[in-house]
Amino acid sequence: MILIDKRLEELERAGTPVRVAMIGAGFMARGIALQFATAVRGMRLSCIVCRNLEKGLAALEAAGFKDSRAVRSERELEQAIADGVPAVTQDYRIAVDCPRIHAVLEVTGSVDYGAQVIWRTIERRKHAVLMNPELDGVVGPLLFEAATRAGVVYTNVEGDQPGVILNLYRFVKGIGATPVLCGNIKGLHDPYRNPTTQAGFAARWGQNVRMVTSFADGTKISFEQAIVANATGFQVARRGMLGPTVEPGTHVSQAPQWYPQEVLNAAPGFVDYVVGAEPSPGVFVIARQEHPVQRHYLKLYKLGDGPFYTFYTPYHLCHMEVPNTIARAALFHDAAIAPLYGPCVDVVAAAKTDLPAGTVLDGLGGYTFYGLAENYGAARRENLLPAGLGEGCRLKRELARDELLRYEDVELPEDSFAVRLRFQMEAAFREAPRKAESVDPR
Repeated sequence: MILIDKRLEELERAGTPVRVAMIGAGFMARGIALQFATAVRGMRLSCIVCRNLEKGLAALEAAGFKDSRAVRSERELEQAIADGVPAVTQDYRIAVDCPRIHAVLEVTGSVDYGAQVIWRTIERRKHAVLMNPELDGVVGPLLFEAATRAGVVYTNVEGDQPGVILNLYRFVKGIGATPVLCGNIKGLHDPYRNPTTQAGFAARWGQNVRMVTSFADGTKISFEQAIVANATGFQVARRGMLGPTVEPGTHVSQAPQWYPQEVLNAAPGFVDYVVGAEPSPGVFVIARQEHPVQRHYLKLYKLGDGPFYTFYTPYHLCHMEVPNTIARAALFHDAAIAPLYGPCVDVVAAAKTDLPAGTVLDGLGGYTFYGLAENYGAARRENLLPAGLGEGCRLKRELARDELLRYEDVELPEDSFAVRLRFQMEAAFREAPRKAESVDPR
């Protein structure tokens, strides 16, 4: 932020803002539009893409934009930008192909549609910014390598926990400590929650009930921690992660006590979560410091005796932090969180209830399955079905509750772009993850 704010002020004064197209007009996208309207300088939300034009226009009006317009061609979008008016369109290609758009922000939560948008964004050499860990968890490493070759940034966002964790991870490394576990704090984890049980909470906050369900049933945190693993080279200590539950209100500074010493001492490090700790919903990094003098200083600074120390961020501010990610990508070619190490951790599907043969799976945060984090090599050896590909699959056999789904158990949707990309990724990345920093960006 120390660099970003000054550079954005310079762009504002010069009249040369970063122009952003946002894909989606749901709960979080509306918050991002509000942030652009009230707090962001040096960048412009130039276009919203959504199926319902009225919903997009309403999002802009609610955010405080005094004028907006629907557009149906790239020429009309160009004119809206020239007039300084944010636009709404139903066709993502109009926004992605527009030469005056510098970055595309994907906020739909859709895997297949999001894959189409981001693939075209990279082809058009625009920075690809995702508030969509589900897409990143399914095909992110393939998209990242394509973006690297194209010379553009591919990144998930700050605001979502993974981006906040990576900021903290980079800070911890920067002070000379060695991160050994990247963690997320949850208030609830019940894999059998469904849209019926979560309807009241979703209505109270005006959120999508399936997204709320994915928070509760563990699918969302599995994707979030998977992309943290892919950005750090870390793994999970076991399928589904360890996920200790502590007495409500227990402070996260005690985190080194919740994990076995063999986990904290093992390379390359792990991703995990805890239920019940405070501050919630925060994130944390457990790091090791062996230097005796540095440990003396850390004790003086009230972090304890070591050698393991907990560093934490007590909040994540979701939509408020997203513009920082876009600015980092567009101005400094810096990703908040990207899969530098390839697929280290996958998210696989498990039956949420007994499912008869012929069942068509209803997607993430639904009634039929939930997601579990598993090391990529193990998932591929067992031919486990990625949870992000589950929607629309038809079961070939009956499954018991909690049984893992495999590719051979389902008929995959024939027209899925995400399935095609996933098979490309599996061909490119076998069991051994690789760090992709050496890929030539030009």
